[in-house]
Formats: sequence, C-alpha cells, structure tokens
Amino acid sequence: MGKPSVYVTREINQDAITILKQTCDVSLWTGPGPVPREELLKNIENKSALFCLLSDKIDREVLDKAGKNLKIVATMSVGYDHLDINEIKKRGIQIAYTPDILTDATAELTVALLLATSRRLLEASEEAKNGGWKAWSPFWMCGPGLKDSTVGIVGFGRIGQAIAKRLKGFGPKSIIYYNRTDKVQEAKEVGATRVSFDELLTNSDFVTVSCALTPETDKLFNERAFKKMKNTAVFVNTSRGGVVDQDALVEALGSKTIWGAGLDVMTPEPLPLDNPLFKLKNCVILPHIGSACIETRNDMAVLTAKNIVASLKNEPLLTELKI
Repeated sequence: MGKPSVYVTREINQDAITILKQTCDVSLWTGPGPVPREELLKNIENKSALFCLLSDKIDREVLDKAGKNLKIVATMSVGYDHLDINEIKKRGIQIAYTPDILTDATAELTVALLLATSRRLLEASEEAKNGGWKAWSPFWMCGPGLKDSTVGIVGFGRIGQAIAKRLKGFGPKSIIYYNRTDKVQEAKEVGATRVSFDELLTNSDFVTVSCALTPETDKLFNERAFKKMKNTAVFVNTSRGGVVDQDALVEALGSKTIWGAGLDVMTPEPLPLDNPLFKLKNCVILPHIGSACIETRNDMAVLTAKNIVASLKNEPLLTELKI
C-alpha cells in the first residue's frame, strides 16, 4: 500500500512540510491567496487528511468530495468557526487545532492595537508625513491613557488572561472581565474581577474582546452594547469579526457614542475598500495579523502537521478539538 495522502490549502514552512512528507504524500495549493473553492473540491478527493486555514470553509460539500478516506481535518488556527463541526463529527473525522501557541503573539498584538488606537499612532504618523505637523502643541493628537483606567476584557480564556497580564504593567485602576465561567485562580493572579456584561460595558475605559465566535456571542457588540459604553471608551477586537455588528459600530464611531476602535478582525475579510470603517479617523484597522509572529506561525504549522501524522499513525492527537 502507498502512503496516505494529505492536501494542504496554502504554502507553509519547510519544517511542517518535512514532517508531513515522512508519513504522507503531500499536495498543496501554491497559488496566491486562499485556495479557490473549485481547487479545494477537486484536490480533496480521496485524501486521508486535510491541512486547512481559517480562510477555508470546510462544509458538507467538501466532506462529500473527500470521500470515506478522510480521517482528520487539521486547522492551523485556534478558531474553528470555518469548520462544520457537526458534519465532521458525524462522519467520525478527527479535528485538530492549534491552541496555546498563538496566545502570546495575539496578546501582544492586542496591546499594540489598543495603544495604536488610544494614542492615535497611525493618525499621528500620517500627519507627520503629509505636513500636518506644524509645531509642538499641548493638546494635539492626545488620547486616553491606560494609567488609572478601568480595562474590561470580554472572554477570559488563555488569550484574555495573557492580555490582562500585559496590561497590568500599565497601571490601570482595575481590570474586570466577563466570561461564561468564573476563572477564580487565573483572575486572582492578575487582580481581575468578574462582572456582568452590562457592568463591564458601563464601567470600562478600554474594552478588549478575546472570546470565541459562538451563537451566544454572534453580534454580542450591537447598538445596545455600544450605547452602554462610555463616550470616552476605546474598543478593541482581536477575536472574530462576527462578534461585532459592524453597522452598529460604524454608527457608534461616527456619532462619537464611543471614542475609538481598533480592529484586527472584521466581516468579511478582507474588508472591502469602500467599507465605511475605512473612512473613520477614530478606527484603526489591521489585516488579521494577531498571530503574525514568525516563530508563532512556524510553530502553528508544525503542530498542525504533527497532529495529522499522529492521526494517520493511529496515535493520540497533540491538540484534538473536543466539543
């Protein structure tokens, strides 16, 4: 019998490819951008494993094309809303993902985005380049600071906790969090307090979002939520775009219902160039680079490859998604 086969939906690092080739016949998409749907459907046929990314929608149609040989779907991400979990599980296919590895990189990016938004870094840089910088001025380009502020974190899992640890060093008055379950010990380590969602909205000077996208969190930040927030509040989202009602956010920013927003995730991605968010000076937009640390991305790909090899050898997965 020949080697089992794996389809990889994007070019990845050589370390991960080497791991796969020791056990599998590897084919991959090498074109620019995400693999086109028709290419994915054509190349997934009779494969034993699928190495995919957030940009790949893995649904019933893909699984039907794959056929009965498909043993594992391994995604190079911590998020999995692009996977039809029920359909995959129903077919007895294993699911692997990459938690933990991207925690630090995403937390770092969240803090960077918060500071870029609140201290108006991109706006100030543009003024320096286009001649807007005339002379030092006492209140020009000012924004809210973290010292003595109240920071609210929505989603207090690994990433939320890592964000809290980093922000604590800036001297906020308090760190509060909203989470489905109480994280008593983890919260104690950073001096955080669990509150209701409405309490967090009402009291926070900075709101960061690090929760998963689920039916319960879909458009959690809507018109009602933004109206509950302070008009001096800074909103930062590095979780999933679907957590936010973007039309409501555009309105909240335009009407100064909140002070500003920093977004690393949106709906859709990439965000169309004519989207009104791009026209707002009080909105900083990044192209979903939360985990874009060289070491982190390499480690994510290697872990995904190792999960695939483990599955094909009938060994326990290193990080199996069990829900």
